[in-house]
Amino acid sequence: MSEIVEMEGRIFIPPYDDPKVIAGQGTIGLEIMEDLYDVDNVIVPIGGGGLIAGIAVAIKSITRPFVLLAYSQKTFTAWRLLSTPGEITTHRTTGTLADGCDVSRPGNLTYEIVRELVDDIVLVSEDEIRNSMIALIQRNKVVTEGAGALACAALLSGKLDQYIQNRKTVSIISGGNIDLSRVSQITGFVDA
Repeated sequence: MSEIVEMEGRIFIPPYDDPKVIAGQGTIGLEIMEDLYDVDNVIVPIGGGGLIAGIAVAIKSITRPFVLLAYSQKTFTAWRLLSTPGEITTHRTTGTLADGCDVSRPGNLTYEIVRELVDDIVLVSEDEIRNSMIALIQRNKVVTEGAGALACAALLSGKLDQYIQNRKTVSIISGGNIDLSRVSQITGFVDA
């Protein structure tokens, strides 16, 4: 990417580690608070951190509900130092159903925002992502890519029960960038 920018004299706008991108994604948090002013929890998928950072800043500037994030176990290494201040690490991506969130390095800005404002981290397995995608198709007729199903996977896994029982919870489902052959492959695991 940097070669193209340099050779062609273009401007690179980071897809997640840019204050304006984060602010734009934060409008989702503002809409949630406008429509569901008494929400207790928001579960958000994470890749580079732009979506969760924007939503966390927006919501926590209004109130202090829990903001929970979910992501694939395979991409966890990019965010592993979240609870311990230190250098942000880069890792090789290894392939995951949540490929839209599979980044080699979190953003510098998003990392600091997430570390400061996000209340809990939930790891979900590939099977939980797959099951979430299937449940969304079967129950809600919503076809989403793996990254878009991360928050729902965390919700359905039972790992958030301590936070969500008798509380209003929003799960962000985003991203329909999935090939039909991939949908067929994923739903092939389901008995008719």
